[in-house]
Amino acid sequence: MNADMLAVADAVAREKSVERELVLESMEQALKTAARRTYGTKFIEATIDRLTGEISLAHVRTVVEEVEDEENELTVEEGKVLEADAEIGSTFREPLPAITLDRVAAQTAKQVINQRIREAERAQVVAEYEPRVGEIVVGIVKRVERGNVYIDLGRGEGVMYREDLLPRESFRQGDRVRTYLREVRNQPKGALVYLSRADAGMVLKLFEQEVPEIQDGMVAIQAISRDPGSRSKIAVVSTDVGVDPVGACVGMRGARVQAVVNELHGEKIDIIEWTEDPAAFVINALAPAEVERVLVDEDSGLIEVAVAEDQLAIAIGRRGQNVRLASELTGWNIEIMTLGDEKQKRTEEIQAAKDAFMAGLDIDEDFSLLLINEGFMSLSDLAYCDVAELTAIDGLEEELAQEIQKRARNSLLNSALAQEESDEPLVGLMDVAGMTREVAEALTVQSVLSANALADAASDEIEAIDGLDEAQLNILIIAAREACGWFKD
Repeated sequence: MNADMLAVADAVAREKSVERELVLESMEQALKTAARRTYGTKFIEATIDRLTGEISLAHVRTVVEEVEDEENELTVEEGKVLEADAEIGSTFREPLPAITLDRVAAQTAKQVINQRIREAERAQVVAEYEPRVGEIVVGIVKRVERGNVYIDLGRGEGVMYREDLLPRESFRQGDRVRTYLREVRNQPKGALVYLSRADAGMVLKLFEQEVPEIQDGMVAIQAISRDPGSRSKIAVVSTDVGVDPVGACVGMRGARVQAVVNELHGEKIDIIEWTEDPAAFVINALAPAEVERVLVDEDSGLIEVAVAEDQLAIAIGRRGQNVRLASELTGWNIEIMTLGDEKQKRTEEIQAAKDAFMAGLDIDEDFSLLLINEGFMSLSDLAYCDVAELTAIDGLEEELAQEIQKRARNSLLNSALAQEESDEPLVGLMDVAGMTREVAEALTVQSVLSANALADAASDEIEAIDGLDEAQLNILIIAAREACGWFKD
């Protein structure tokens, strides 16, 4: 029987790929659990001799300062009777007769052993694959259930859910497959290894495998956007002036990129050179469309792109795919329009700015067009720009520049103070208790044009105003809410 115990431990260790010592410790824990049915509340210690397989049980009692559990604890005096040098913390083991495992005890022991082994297997899987998250792993398809593919990775099992497969991609039992290790999650039911072929990381790692320059650090992939199974865009940059990043990824006669395309079942891949210039980057990202003009609005994160009429469909792509992937790749919102639409929009913007300048600044059309040609498109642009930007215009003296700014600010403030007809009558900024003309001017520049708008705002939504701290701003906001009738019954 004793030899059989060791033989069973060896067999289980080989079958489950766990340490023999772990199996023996699990058996000891199982024996300890089963012994409770015989010995009740006694603290039991079970050991299996690692050489002979002999099983021994012992009742463990501990010396304590004040006994609370008489069955398992001893006083110092009682301990000294058993051993002269006994002290608090000393333990005494009294051998117990071996137990006979009935059906229930044997089942309990089996459950304990299986639980410990499952925990060990789970810990092994996590230790094996968690450091490899973000890598490509190779496995054999074990089974397919409800569209989900379960893959044997050798030391564990991974799952690739239906949404992680490429469209129209299917696998059968026994297929060899390369996948991207997306995540490892340690759960009570077992460690789950999540795999994917639709993740953008799959494209990145395939190029790392195919392109030696990426492995050597001479070429870096800066960004990826992907529509799995259809098209991917990758932005690459060279850290070595002698290396063409796009050419390195394409390879001789397209061999490198074709290897990636074949692995992804024909998914189209656009390789784009990354640049710090957002306009140039967006132009590259919209390939194969030819871009005529680009306007960058850094404040709103918007880039307007004008293309010829015959390039509009190409720039947008099927179901908006090309512009969407370009936007994801560059991090900019991209608005596509034809040259005709762009010209009409610019004409309307110039006309609106010209009308605003002529009415708000009391200047003629030529002077308005001069300001527009210098990049000023609104009264707000003029009201709080640096005076040096205005004096840089030929023929514009500092005194005149200051007068233009003064008129722009007054025009903005007058617009803010004007009552507009609406379902909910607006309350003017100057009707707010404690409001000064200077603060009202500063608020209008931030598009806070009425007491109603100020009442709806929070202090952290309004940029700092000279001479007004956060506490004073909060007082004004409360005053605006009072002026708008928020606190009336």
